[in-house]
Formats: sequence, C-alpha cells, structure tokens
Amino acid sequence: MSAWLKDETTLQAGAAPHHGVDIFALLRDQATHHTAQVTAAGAAWLAGATAYPRSTLSQWEARPGSPGVLPCGSAFDVVNVPALFGRRMLEQLWAEGPGSGPVATHRGRMMLFTAPGTAQRLPSLLAWEEWGTGGPEQRRGQERTVPPLLCHGTGDAVTVPPLTCTSTHPGPRWVVAPDTRSPWLPGPDVMLWACVRVGRSAPLAADGSSIFPPADQDANVYDVTRRR
Repeated sequence: MSAWLKDETTLQAGAAPHHGVDIFALLRDQATHHTAQVTAAGAAWLAGATAYPRSTLSQWEARPGSPGVLPCGSAFDVVNVPALFGRRMLEQLWAEGPGSGPVATHRGRMMLFTAPGTAQRLPSLLAWEEWGTGGPEQRRGQERTVPPLLCHGTGDAVTVPPLTCTSTHPGPRWVVAPDTRSPWLPGPDVMLWACVRVGRSAPLAADGSSIFPPADQDANVYDVTRRR
C-alpha cells in the first residue's frame, strides 16, 4: 500500500470526469489537530482495508462527505457496543488503560476499531470470565453484566463515517478518527479488560466526574499523543 501512496498526485489522473477533489489536499487543509478529523494518512489506512485502495480513494475524492462501507478482518476488526457502555469503555481505556484505536458512532452504537482477530476471540474470553450471564456479577440488587456485543471480523463489513463531517453530522461520525497509516489497535485482552472494568463499575457519578465534556465536544478530550 505504501508504494503507491507515496505519490499522492497519482490520484488526480483521470479525475476530471467525476469533478472530484483532491482528498489528500482537502484533509490537509482541514486538519486542526482535532481527534474527530480524519487525516490524509488515516484515509490511506482506511482505504488499505479494501482490495482496491486506489478505487476506494477515488470514490472518496468524488464524495468526501458520504459514508463508506469497509470490510473487516484484514486491517481491523470492529467491536460494536451500546453508546453509553462504549463511552464508559473509552473512559477506562483513556483514563487507566493504553488508549484506543479509531472509534466511531452509528445508529446509537459505538464502534471500536480493534486488532484483527479480536472479533473471534473476545466473545470466548468474555464467556470464559463468566461475563454476560447475569448470574454471579450482582451486588445490591444491581445486575452488572456486559451487554451483548456485536463483533465484526472476517467476512463482515461496517459502515464508516465520511472523511469530512462535523460533530453535528446526523449520520455516522468519528469520535476518535484515524490519523496515521499504522494506528495502534487494541486486541482482545485490552477489550476484555475494558469490558470487565465497566461491568464492575457503578453507574456514572451524578456529580459529572467524567472525562467527557457536555454536548458534542467529546472528540476533543483524548490525549492522542499517548497512542502507541
């Protein structure tokens, strides 16, 4: 993938018929160190998940504001969780863990991009730890279980947000956008740790002691310099 991405101008050959834009230039111009903004390197990484990265990037050139569909299993897997549980997972990952890879929201759920193979191993690890059964993990009458997870791996595909979108975008959007061609991705052990920590924790404190500020500013709170 890196061989053809070194020459970004090759994407402009024959671009006139669809009246597209230079997606790399567009992403560079809009880059403001915002964690919800995809960078040119991040776009290259996403396109590398497909069998035809050139064609994928050409399509994004023509429609940079449209969502895309990418296959899982080669460049990444995706763990799809309810939005609130996902926010708590991110709190654990960034406050006490190693951070996260790219993260997106779509249709009231949160999609955490993980290392390939996670989708296959994580459900087994959770079952081994006896999470999700609702039995042993109860205290003070409160059920403390991990909700059913949707794990997307080999043979699956997911909808990803547009490369260019705002925090008020009604469709899928990035919470932590891809910003490098080789992003660190959590594996099944890290995801298991985050799920169990959230499952054992009490509900979010009423005093608002959360790393997430209100409204749609949540994408600004992560210290991306901690990314591996």
